[in-house]
Amino acid sequence: MISDAPTFLGQFARHPFATGAVLPSGSVLARDITAAVPRNGHPLVVELGPGTGAFTRAIQQRLAGRGQHLAVELNPSFAAALARRHAAVEVVRADAATLDRVLTERHLPAADVVVSGLPWAAFGAGRQLAVLDAVRAALRPSGVFTTFAYRHALATRPARRFRHLLTRAFEEVTIGRTVWANLPPALVYHCRRPVSR
Repeated sequence: MISDAPTFLGQFARHPFATGAVLPSGSVLARDITAAVPRNGHPLVVELGPGTGAFTRAIQQRLAGRGQHLAVELNPSFAAALARRHAAVEVVRADAATLDRVLTERHLPAADVVVSGLPWAAFGAGRQLAVLDAVRAALRPSGVFTTFAYRHALATRPARRFRHLLTRAFEEVTIGRTVWANLPPALVYHCRRPVSR
């Protein structure tokens, strides 16, 4: 995380609402958010907003050469660096709200797991809904969506709105423990059984 901090900080300074954080996520948060990635079989795992790859590394460790890992990143600097670092990951420079088109263009099935590093609290209502609809449409009925929120921002209006949207989009939404070791502290949403639109 420390070696990626200058890159992340630079992108935050240039694009604060798209980057959404000053530092990349830590390894404990990465472990928690990727826990839904199966350790057997050949799952399709989609990662949204991978940034410098804090969650990418954890996903690759869990897959251990199995399945397929698609990373969707809008920021060109992050996308290029991620592609150089992780040859086994298919990095696509695209908007997360176009996830259904990304999968269709690559003739891929619905995802088993979608892991999101997107800055939901920095998004307006329309953007939150558009991306969440894309996630829901891209998941298998048995699929799992995981994302995180910063503890200090939970009471903000965008964060409360996002939690409400999650409960409408999935039959089951559970909230993980607070990862106090992360800077800033964060928690993970584990969402299962997407509701049909």
